[in-house]
Amino acid sequence: MKSFDDLVHAYGIAIYKYIFSLVGHKELAEDLYQEVLLSAYLAYPSIKEESKYKSWLFTIAVNKCRDYWRKEKKSKQFWKEEVYSYSVACEPTSIPEEEVLHKLSAEQLAEKVMTLPEIYRYPIYLYYYQDLTLLEIATKSNLPMSTVKTRMRRAKERLRPKMLSLA
Repeated sequence: MKSFDDLVHAYGIAIYKYIFSLVGHKELAEDLYQEVLLSAYLAYPSIKEESKYKSWLFTIAVNKCRDYWRKEKKSKQFWKEEVYSYSVACEPTSIPEEEVLHKLSAEQLAEKVMTLPEIYRYPIYLYYYQDLTLLEIATKSNLPMSTVKTRMRRAKERLRPKMLSLA
């Protein structure tokens, strides 16, 4: 039976490179590598077959990466849901003057959009006012995605000088 040190020397670099290829960040890969080694060291006496050491270590590495991603996903979900709802609840109510100014600027923006030629106005309207994705706009207007993207870019280029007058 090999010692744990022998396993680390034999497969350690390969395990680290594998973890790095999965997560793409050096520091994170080093942290996960340390967790893999700790878990492997604690469970080492339970493994019986020497032929399975390498696959066993790689399985631990994959599971540590999955655990990290699962935890990261929950953390991001917290920031999306909990913190957002807390911040909305704590925001002071808007001042009537601010509401009027916001409404006025939204109306002015809509007027500027309406001055665009129809081929540029339509995708801008669908994207910003109907909340459609570029793919949905392409499907709805029977146009290739590249055409929709080009029209969106050109519409924004035409709107940019007009928007400076609102600022």
